[in-house]
Amino acid sequence: MDDVAIDGSGTSGSDKPRRGRRVRMTGAERRQQLLDIGRTLFAERGFEGTSVEEIAAKAGVSKPVVYEHFGGKEGLYAVVVDREMRQLLDMVTGALTAGHPRELLEQAAFALLDYIETYRDGFRILVRDSPVAQSTGTFASLISDIATQVEDILGLEFKARGFDPKLAPLYAQALVGMVALTGQWWLDARRPKKAEVAAHLVNLAWHGLDGLEPKPRLIGHRKS
Repeated sequence: MDDVAIDGSGTSGSDKPRRGRRVRMTGAERRQQLLDIGRTLFAERGFEGTSVEEIAAKAGVSKPVVYEHFGGKEGLYAVVVDREMRQLLDMVTGALTAGHPRELLEQAAFALLDYIETYRDGFRILVRDSPVAQSTGTFASLISDIATQVEDILGLEFKARGFDPKLAPLYAQALVGMVALTGQWWLDARRPKKAEVAAHLVNLAWHGLDGLEPKPRLIGHRKS
């Protein structure tokens, strides 16, 4: 287990200041602390702009502790990215529960926007080009994984409408990519509200430019 110093305050009976007491941190707690610190720094400064020295300093440990847990900055970064990718993919796949194709598109859009809103630091890390290989691949491959979920929805809809279902993968990539890029913009713009962003994205995806509704509406149970 690792030690971390906690500053003490107050006085003893002789009015002498107490020494800071040492609280022992388990290996799992230390690992999580380093992940949290690394995640924040990588989001703010990127991989190249973050140093092991700064990570260690913010954690109140020496550099060897970081190397002990992750083998270095690259290892820490890889774990951070891997966790964020899994979180996003789980949120999207878990959201696809409705039966109507348009509502499924709404759910996919909301899931991506929910992730961007809730895990801002994680999204900022993901959209940067990663210099480190992760088990879940790059952000582009993650978007491809999400598109595969949407591809099944589109394939059924294409077949029902007499379109070539073989084109569903192309449209799925286009739709998910559109939402992801819009999400990057919305992360900083923060306007309009999330539900309105989702409605307009699905409006464009569902109707195309030629059949856009002047005031797009959401048909699912999500309204915010």
